[in-house]
Amino acid sequence: MGARGPVAKRSEERRRRNKPDGPELVQAPSGPPSDLPDLPEPDSNWHEIAVDWYLSLRDSGQAVFYQASDWATARYAAELMSRLLNSDRAPNGQLVAALNSVMGSLLTTEGDRRRARIELERQPTGPTLAVVSPLDSYRDLAGG
Repeated sequence: MGARGPVAKRSEERRRRNKPDGPELVQAPSGPPSDLPDLPEPDSNWHEIAVDWYLSLRDSGQAVFYQASDWATARYAAELMSRLLNSDRAPNGQLVAALNSVMGSLLTTEGDRRRARIELERQPTGPTLAVVSPLDSYRDLAGG
């Protein structure tokens, strides 16, 4: 449970007959948006995990909602993450909490997106097989 209550279920998992409270759910396709602005490349001094996280934002569906200030915030979060990971000292709890807060404001987890009433459409995984009813097969064989 988060600070703003439990994370809501995905829309296809919910069964509601009454009108939902709050703003309407926004659905966006998952995967990289086609019209991203020219974004700065990751800093060569960043930790490998920070670089991976920053680059993953480009390929994420929520990137369609990002403005220039959001990308600047993402660079700040990657810099903060890199400093934390490159430090020889033990992680500071306040710094980790601040980093999680910045990452949450960028809607990087599904829970953050659900709380903001944004849902990314999942891409189908693997080939879909045709469903053939066994009774239809038997009927065809029997000539009926």
